[in-house]
Amino acid sequence: MTEISDRYRRLAAGFTERVTAVPADRWSSPSPCEEWTATDVVAHVAEAAGLFLGMVDRQAPPGPSASEDPIGAWETSRDAIQAGLDDPAVALLDYEGELGRATFEMAIDRFGSTDLVIHTWDLSRAAGLDERLDPDEVHQIFEAMSPLDEMLRTSGVFGPKLEPPPGADEQTRLLAFLGRAV
Repeated sequence: MTEISDRYRRLAAGFTERVTAVPADRWSSPSPCEEWTATDVVAHVAEAAGLFLGMVDRQAPPGPSASEDPIGAWETSRDAIQAGLDDPAVALLDYEGELGRATFEMAIDRFGSTDLVIHTWDLSRAAGLDERLDPDEVHQIFEAMSPLDEMLRTSGVFGPKLEPPPGADEQTRLLAFLGRAV
């Protein structure tokens, strides 16, 4: 196992904790992601397994849809990504992406793990759960994304950044930077 594999495992455990804590009546609650519900957030994160595995000519295993079983959909996705990270033959497979050559584990570390952290907050907000994120992860993500400000806006991945309240903590500043109203 690598540091990237361990990081994903830890972040996935945090997301799993939130997914399994969503009250049954909150799955249709709106999330901070425009036009997405709590279920849609989980669907997005779960569908990422197919995207990431597809970059290295692998397929995600079949599993339930998030609309039918959000917990099962997430667990199937999580386990597929983790298995790929734990297997050096898959983790080190490379592909040509928008940012140049990368490996499966690099893609998960740059994008998949970042997605987990941000969407942990989105899901928590939608479901009325604890919204605190790991401060070290928040700092690492903010440092990595800040130089990409213009690219993040033009790609349409994130909306316009918002002005954080005076004296805001780093999590609030990161979320405002990513266009999330807190």
